[in-house]
Amino acid sequence: MGREYEPTVGQWYEDLENDETFQVLRVDEDREIVEIQHLDGDIEELDVDGWAELDLELSEEPEGWSGSKAEKDAEEEDDDDWDDDDEDDEDDDDDDDLDDEDDEDHDEY
Repeated sequence: MGREYEPTVGQWYEDLENDETFQVLRVDEDREIVEIQHLDGDIEELDVDGWAELDLELSEEPEGWSGSKAEKDAEEEDDDDWDDDDEDDEDDDDDDDLDDEDDEDHDEY
């Protein structure tokens, strides 16, 4: 068996026994689950005992890797943050409408 490595989100590992490379997507310490993504895009959950049994070596991100689910989720969160900014801008537009109404009130006097 290889060295034991703690599962680290974003880190690539090579499973020497199965000759597979994968990336850790998430570690749920409460449920004692490690979620990994294989090169073919398949996502798998391992319990901590299953993780401890793996014969692992640290690995680099494979050349030509198109991105993991975790990276895409992070990008979507960034997009969501951007959308929130847009909503703030819309609120600002509403404030402008109020200013226009105030102007109309002044015209009536």
